[in-house]
Amino acid sequence: MEQKKVSVIVPVYNTLNYLKRCVDSICSQTYENLEIILVDDGSTDGTGELCDKLAGQDYRIRVYHKENGGASSARNLGLRNAVGDYVGFVDSDDYIDADVYKMMVELAVKKNYDVVQISRDERDEDGSKLPDVCIPPENIRFCDSETFLKELLLHKADCSFCTKLIKRELFNKRAFPEGELNEDFKLLTILLTQIDGIAILPKQGYHVVYRSSSTTRKRSKESFSRVFMDIVDNADRMQKLVNESYPALRRYAIRFNLYQRLDYMLHVPIVQMNRKNEFYVNVKKYLHRHIFSTIFNPYLTSKNKTYLLLLTVAPKTVRKVHKKKMEKRSALQSE
Repeated sequence: MEQKKVSVIVPVYNTLNYLKRCVDSICSQTYENLEIILVDDGSTDGTGELCDKLAGQDYRIRVYHKENGGASSARNLGLRNAVGDYVGFVDSDDYIDADVYKMMVELAVKKNYDVVQISRDERDEDGSKLPDVCIPPENIRFCDSETFLKELLLHKADCSFCTKLIKRELFNKRAFPEGELNEDFKLLTILLTQIDGIAILPKQGYHVVYRSSSTTRKRSKESFSRVFMDIVDNADRMQKLVNESYPALRRYAIRFNLYQRLDYMLHVPIVQMNRKNEFYVNVKKYLHRHIFSTIFNPYLTSKNKTYLLLLTVAPKTVRKVHKKKMEKRSALQSE
């Protein structure tokens, strides 16, 4: 039987020191029927030239150069040019084990699954393993869509497309939302309404590398990553989706909304906590309206509830105290 082709799309932007390891890990897959699509998203550090060089070393690699538009626009360009039966994604600073696509394709074909997920781990720039963000199952697990959504609402599921193998036909009328930093979450929740669920492999074969220079982590006193606003918007979308299609998950959705707003309130610069900031004002209003939900929701921890209630009553004071606490902790760690 002819092997299914997998299109592996890699959005690339200024990752000169990481790209070769990433591409080598894809080229070294034991599953060889791949097309590897590198999309240079306007790199300025020589990464684009490296893409072309790597393409000369493996006939399966194709390179597209474009003006900078973000990871979503790079992925969408890759999707428009992909011809595989399945699609996978790898971020250009991450890397994968050699048997990842073999394991995922075999399971997808055998069971006719629309989406198969490999488990992941997190690494720092030196390669040291960090605490797991998503706990892998002990055995292969099929998670139906409603259960997967529930686990997303509890921050237990992996929303990243990088860990997933997906039938290409699912992207025929869909694309990644451009201009957002939390783009995976929105598209995945849409796809979940169209499929039965996701099969999850226990092997941690995808390795996420956390870089201090990542665009989602850059902050100054006056500005902060838009991702903290995007996660609130995504929480609102989830609430609407749950209300319309999964009413049994309502309390989980409210918990998710409160948790995402807590994350926003702990990161928004204190100088932006004022009446002129409409987004901040609306977050505060939501917290005030859901005080009883904060107190009685069983899916929030005691620490979550304490912070939420304090930030509802005296947000600036709490943030100033929290900032001093973090500075003190950082000073003790550096001694």
